[in-house]
Amino acid sequence: MTERRPRGLKTTATHAGRDPFKNHGIVNPPVYHASTVLFETVAELRKTPGPRDVRYGRYGTPTTFALEDAAAALEGGYTTVAVSSGKAAITTALLAYAKSGDHILVADGVYAPTRKFCDGMLRRMGVETTYFDAMIGGAVAELIRPNTTVLVSESPSSITFEVPDSRALTAAARAAGVTSMVDSTWGGLINFPAFDLGYDVSMHAGTKYVVGHADAMLGLIGCREADVEKRVRESSTMLGQNIGPDDAYLALRGLRTMPTRLRAHEAAGIAVAEWLQGRPEVARVLHPALPDDPHHAQFKADFTGACGLFGVELKPIPDAKLVAFLESLNLFGMGYSWGGFESLIVPQDPRTLRTAKPWTGKGPLVRLHIGLEDVDDLIADLREGFAAMAKG
Repeated sequence: MTERRPRGLKTTATHAGRDPFKNHGIVNPPVYHASTVLFETVAELRKTPGPRDVRYGRYGTPTTFALEDAAAALEGGYTTVAVSSGKAAITTALLAYAKSGDHILVADGVYAPTRKFCDGMLRRMGVETTYFDAMIGGAVAELIRPNTTVLVSESPSSITFEVPDSRALTAAARAAGVTSMVDSTWGGLINFPAFDLGYDVSMHAGTKYVVGHADAMLGLIGCREADVEKRVRESSTMLGQNIGPDDAYLALRGLRTMPTRLRAHEAAGIAVAEWLQGRPEVARVLHPALPDDPHHAQFKADFTGACGLFGVELKPIPDAKLVAFLESLNLFGMGYSWGGFESLIVPQDPRTLRTAKPWTGKGPLVRLHIGLEDVDDLIADLREGFAAMAKG
């Protein structure tokens, strides 16, 4: 089909990465289960392969490439590299650029496994990490050293949902020749224009909203330009990173409905968050899409929409009351992850994720993911949970 004009997100999600008439008219890209790939001639066997040549299952199949094409079309990058998980997206991207003797800058409060990787494997490799207050904006330039190679951000921050000034961070990085990376999972490929904001690499846990059904693990690494893709794909290949064909298929299937699902998650999430703001048990709701959130102005500048994930700081209570609240819920399951059709809730302790700017909250923090259930039912479930808390 000839491209005649820019397409909307729902149209792009529906059509990107599909070529039915190369597959006997079949609407969805076929699932290629493959390890061995045969070559008809010695010349083909000896040919230097390109990044999209099908030559061995681990390097990708047409199913993988269809997912990468669709993800890149939605996010607006040069291309996307698919890996086995969101954690793998972060580690693969970091190892594409960080080497022994380097210094990297990582925003305080990022996804906990990112910190563990920096403090563990990267430290053992001789890479030094400095954690910085994500809200310092352009002042991050003062932390850049001659050997700084990477700046890692996250928008919004994990657990506490601060929205940094991405343009200021990426401008400082670019001026110093530092590669900028961002964990964009909360934006779900479509709500956070990472490359327009100046990032070189955009990392996603496709496990979340891309898959959308809590049944597959997947990571996506969006690349701003060809040189970035070359380094990231080389890193992925050397690390043996690949995704299974069935997971690629599930991600493609989820991606088709993601723009529609995200709008539903966003609307339900805001409705529940607003209800929680009126509860006497709640100290504050951490949701940048709410007009009275301290990060709302930056959210409006950087995002085109929200998702269903946010935090709630409760007023100080004994742990037994928190346990009573959590264990009394019926519709909110307790489980790590988010982005699926189901609502989830987990307690969090931001103090373990902070070194540059300590967490000052006084009460327990819980993180909610609002799924696709009826909002009235979710609110009724939370109301019953607060009643159990009072008795606990």
